[in-house]
Amino acid sequence: MKSIKIFAPATVANLSCGFDVLGCCLDTVGDEMVISLSSKPGVRITKIEGADLPLDTKKNVAGVAVEALLANYKNEIGVDIEIYKKIKAGSGIGSSAASSAGAVWAVNYLLDHPFSPHKLVEFAMEGEKLASGNAHADNVAPALLGGFTLVRSYAPLDVIKLHTPDDLVMTVIHPQIEVKTSDARSVIKQNVTLKQAIHQWGNVGGFISGLFTEDYDLIGRSLEDVIIEPMRSILIPEFENVKKAAIAEGALGCGISGSGPSIFALSKSMITAENVGNAIHKVYTKTGLDFDIHISKINSQGVKIIN
Repeated sequence: MKSIKIFAPATVANLSCGFDVLGCCLDTVGDEMVISLSSKPGVRITKIEGADLPLDTKKNVAGVAVEALLANYKNEIGVDIEIYKKIKAGSGIGSSAASSAGAVWAVNYLLDHPFSPHKLVEFAMEGEKLASGNAHADNVAPALLGGFTLVRSYAPLDVIKLHTPDDLVMTVIHPQIEVKTSDARSVIKQNVTLKQAIHQWGNVGGFISGLFTEDYDLIGRSLEDVIIEPMRSILIPEFENVKKAAIAEGALGCGISGSGPSIFALSKSMITAENVGNAIHKVYTKTGLDFDIHISKINSQGVKIIN
């Protein structure tokens, strides 16, 4: 039996202007998984700690993702999966994506890399489809490729790894309420005006340009969402006050992480990110809700082996 233990990172998707196409990978929060190859064919979830998730392979995102990989592999093998969840389900920082991406990355590693990282994104998307009903890639892509990623197209799938400036640090507050991805998608209108679309794709272009040129003012101006945030923000307590507090402390921008309820703030330095964390801590202390705050540099590697 061949086995490895991995860190499967949390991710922040959408990044305000890039609904379903932009995402980035975090460095200090993520799941741990142990993946083993077996002579007994099939995929088995043998252990889950830290969350009440199904052991049934076909009802577990990691199991479904690995089954998609094995369906494209030339030999029949077995895979055993242990999951140690440290990302809370429904947190908005890619809990299902971490399990899906981590599992396929590890199996691919143990099989001596028969598939490219971009092909692994396709397999991991099957886990996302199980979790939310939609095979989106904006979480699994950065988890697998690291750094910031852009999904240029879904048909055919075309994922691009973007430049990651070293100075960028993410502050994320996770209120201890659950906003299911499926519920958060249900509040989104299916049609937008041409004016909104022009505004939004201008921000996407500006954000990507800002990353490559390390123009932090441009990054900040581009972290604006005129389509999704106005509808989803009503599901998140104190969202506007958190955003105001983050910007007041020098954050480049602030928005909803994935489908929420987590809120992200992107800053140019660790000091600013910590100040932002202190400011939003004060806002949420008044709510009486439990919450976690994560401060993390951008993880340019993605999934990685740990001891």
